[in-house]
Amino acid sequence: MSTATANATAIGIDFGTSNSAVACRVAGATRLLPIEGAATTLPTAIFFNAEDRSTHFGRDAIALYLAGVEGRLMRSLKSLLGSPLMQEKTAIFDGLVSFEDIIARFLREMAERAAREMGRLPERVVIGRPVHFVDDDSKRDERAEQSLRAAARAAGFRDIAFQLEPIAAAFDYEQRVRKESLVLIVDIGGGTSDFTVVRLGPERAAREERGDDVLATTGVHIGGTDYDQRLNLDRVMPLLGFGHHGPQGREVPSKVFFDLSSWHLINWLYLAKATRQARELRTSYADTRLHDRLMAVLDERHGHRVLGAVEQAKIDASVGDAPATIDLDCAEPGLTSTLSPADMAQQLAAQFEAVIACAHACVKRAGLRSNELDAIYLTGGSSALRPFQQALRKSFAGVPLVEGDLFGGVASGLAFAAR
Repeated sequence: MSTATANATAIGIDFGTSNSAVACRVAGATRLLPIEGAATTLPTAIFFNAEDRSTHFGRDAIALYLAGVEGRLMRSLKSLLGSPLMQEKTAIFDGLVSFEDIIARFLREMAERAAREMGRLPERVVIGRPVHFVDDDSKRDERAEQSLRAAARAAGFRDIAFQLEPIAAAFDYEQRVRKESLVLIVDIGGGTSDFTVVRLGPERAAREERGDDVLATTGVHIGGTDYDQRLNLDRVMPLLGFGHHGPQGREVPSKVFFDLSSWHLINWLYLAKATRQARELRTSYADTRLHDRLMAVLDERHGHRVLGAVEQAKIDASVGDAPATIDLDCAEPGLTSTLSPADMAQQLAAQFEAVIACAHACVKRAGLRSNELDAIYLTGGSSALRPFQQALRKSFAGVPLVEGDLFGGVASGLAFAAR
């Protein structure tokens, strides 16, 4: 704990689909708080340990799941906001709980970790939210924010405000801008892609009211988890029967493969009814070895492990600009698949196109042409994907791309907004 952070009057929380972060603002400067060891990010994951009836978060949660400890891993909790599932109850080791309560438990853990670092927990919090929790449905979008507010209140916060995540990222970037600039903020997170065109500058940063500086915002419900789903369906699920035709020439029903490729739906496949339905698919297979692999993943509850291997291959192929191996040993000993940058560019092309179209819509809504932008500022982990950046550069030719703090920029901007 530092004396400086103890004087903070508010914190900013970036509750992300894949990763979350907390920041505070003291004496005009923002600081990301370490919330898992020295790390300033916490994977948005909860593991309910059935062996000793304990609850674990972040990297610890994922490690216990991968180690084979009996229990239930939940990821991509943010994806549930605005869905009918929010008020439904699900079974964990201490009974039935709603998904809203599970999100509250995660936020409470973040609050407690922040409080240990700061010495106390400020009552005021500014929480980031996407431009749209749900595309083209204002009522469900409103319900999503209400659910997140209720979870934050249950976590112990009393003064709760929200700020759009791309605007928070703009505030963070503004601390490094040396002259007035027109900037397109591109925030590609785990569940959404959000954009804002904003006028930034050293003199503008001192203003209390910034509404006139935000020229336009847009967003689309496509993000890193959607990329993971598409790559899983293309590179892994065919090895388990997706697209396979059975003895009568009919394709194996595909729902199980889509659910197995979606972070927040995997756990539903482990219910007895779902597993039984998957087992009954065997007669739909001409090659029953593929069905054996599917059932190995479901019976041993390796769905998150498989999707995690795809996610890691996505990152490795992007960072290394070379093919990456997807380890599928949990489905069948020695089984692998590969993912190359070219594969990624091809298989995600339609999603990249939709995301970039939303970016152009934001610029148009601001009354600008792309060549009038001074910079494009990237934040959010999925904005680092090399094929995405290549597509973005091609579409916004001549506009400089600036890569920010991919995982902490939004939290820092939220803390700045908390003033």
